[in-house]
Amino acid sequence: MGMRLASILLMATAGWALVGCDQSTEVAEPATEQAAVSSDGTAQTSAPAAYTIDWSSVASGEKPAERSSYEYPFAIDSQNVLDYAEYFDMDTATAQHNLTVSMASNEALSKVLDQLSERYTSHEIIDSEEIKLVIHTTPDVAASRYDYVLADDFAKGLVLPIVIQPDGKKGEAKAHGEMAE
Repeated sequence: MGMRLASILLMATAGWALVGCDQSTEVAEPATEQAAVSSDGTAQTSAPAAYTIDWSSVASGEKPAERSSYEYPFAIDSQNVLDYAEYFDMDTATAQHNLTVSMASNEALSKVLDQLSERYTSHEIIDSEEIKLVIHTTPDVAASRYDYVLADDFAKGLVLPIVIQPDGKKGEAKAHGEMAE
């Protein structure tokens, strides 16, 4: 069972780690420091304005599906779902849903990364009763949350909550050629 679980997790996470950001996409720069003039005529500078994600350009245009009647690509009693449920200590219905959504999450992630460019620091899928994609960014990005409706046939209509967390948290993975200290 260990090898099977490792295989499931590898498939579910391989796409997350391999998604890159298209550097050719132009991204609007955040507002630079703005000068304000005080009552005595001296200039004061304020903190830079936060960069915000344009969720309208991320939106898929799909309508959310009814989760209770959704036809998942994995049978609820399949070995993949059972292993996922055991590993994450959850019921099989939640495991079936989370496995499907996590495997389709690159669809949403790539759209957000197109806007973030070098403001992106890392991301993670939180597997719990409510699966969510947390995208860690540099501190100049405004924190926000968005419920993305997946459009690809594999998970069409399922909802993936996305959380933008401007905490600068770096991922655990090492860059190509980087040595562990």
